[in-house]
Order: sequence, then structure tokens, then C-alpha cells
Amino acid sequence: MAKLLNYQQLGSGKDIILIHGLFGRLENLGMVAKALAENFRVTSVDVRNHGDSFHDSVMDYPTMAQDIVALMEHLAIKSAVVLGHSMGGKIAMELALTFPQLVEKLIVADIAPVEYPPHHNKIIAGLQSLDFTIIKQRKDADKALSAYVEELSVRQFLLRNLSTENAQLAFKCNVENIATNYPEIMKTYQGDNSYQGATLFIKGANSDYILPEHRDEILRLFPQSRARVIQGAGHWLHAEKTTAFNRSVEGFLAS
Repeated sequence: MAKLLNYQQLGSGKDIILIHGLFGRLENLGMVAKALAENFRVTSVDVRNHGDSFHDSVMDYPTMAQDIVALMEHLAIKSAVVLGHSMGGKIAMELALTFPQLVEKLIVADIAPVEYPPHHNKIIAGLQSLDFTIIKQRKDADKALSAYVEELSVRQFLLRNLSTENAQLAFKCNVENIATNYPEIMKTYQGDNSYQGATLFIKGANSDYILPEHRDEILRLFPQSRARVIQGAGHWLHAEKTTAFNRSVEGFLAS
């Protein structure tokens, strides 16, 4: 039997599945889930090697999309709107391109269907350096991580993964599995399909994850796609401009 992702459900009605990004967990999209749950049944997931989901040495997009398929089967969800942020957006795109009958509409937050150059190496090195036999408090973890990651907001995001297990700090994400699979995580869809369903790409105006040169590839794979730009937001657009992000999502779903 397939291992199932950890998930949380809110609301009732038509189904929406929310998929977080790298080093995230389902709580990251909590304010989106809460708003959508007023009109939909929202299923938020922890992807493999993240949050309270299982750890596994394989972490490519076909496999992570299959994790969503297995969960949908378990929950008897025949089709759903799927929303993914960053790496979660790539999982959502893989799902739509590979299993289009399962995806009623697709929403991709601040990521394009392209291969990206490695840009998390310092973060991974910093997380690998944390020795929880020595580090006993969150502030000490932050101090150690600051040698690798200058931005306080990024460190705060990463350290949300800290938990206490057997009276010792531990990291929820499986950093070693993520590090090993990092080249796969930077890749993009490898197949020949296109998704004909309605698709919304939401970009943070201050983010460089979706660029003009990505437009042709987006339209090749997602010919029915449209785009929205959230002003004043970067890559974490759903957290930085929650109201505007939710308004974009709700407008798309109502159209």
C-alpha cells in the first residue's frame, strides 16, 4: 500500500488541494486555506520529506505528483482545483500534465515550468550544519544559521520546522534527502503533454521566479493560462499580500 501524505482538511464543498514549497509545511498556506474553506473543502498537504509526512530517498516530480494521486484516491476525490506555491507549483503542474482528468483548474504561485539554476546551496549547507546535540534553543539555531543565511525572514521561515522530540530539538524536514534530491527539485516537467484546463499563474512583482522569457514555455504547456501580478510582493506572495492573493484566487475560481 502506498504511503500517504500527512494532510489537513477544512470546509466543505468542491475540492481544492494546496501544496506548499521547499522547506515548507501545510501551515504555510494556512491563511489561503482558511479563506477558501468558506466555500470549498480544502485539503492541505505536507509533501514527502516535509512536515509530518513520511521521509523517502526519492523526491522527483513524477513521484511527488503520484503522492497527490494516492491521497486523492484515499480521500475519494475524483477531481480538484490544485494550487501549489514554488516547488508545490511544480508538483501541481506535473499532476495536471500527467493526470489532467484529476485537475479541474490549476493555480501556480510564483514558479514557472522551467529548470532553475541551484540557488539554495547556502540554506542546505546551513541546515546540515545544525548540530542538535549542542544546540538546545531556537535562538542558538538562529545564530548558527545566520552564518549561512543573512535574511532574518528566511531564517524565521526555515526555523518554523523546528520541533522537540525526546526533549531535544529536531528539524521536521529531512534535510539529507532534500540535499540529495536537490538537482531533481530544480528540474521541470520532462514529458510531451499539455494541460488544456483553465490555469492561473500568480507572480509576485518583486520576484524573479517568473520572467518574460518563460512566457512561451508556459503557453506551450498551459495554453489556457492567464497571469496575475501581485504588486509589492516577492516570492512569498501569499504571506506578504494575503488579501490580494486570495482575491486573485477567488476571482479565478468564480470565472
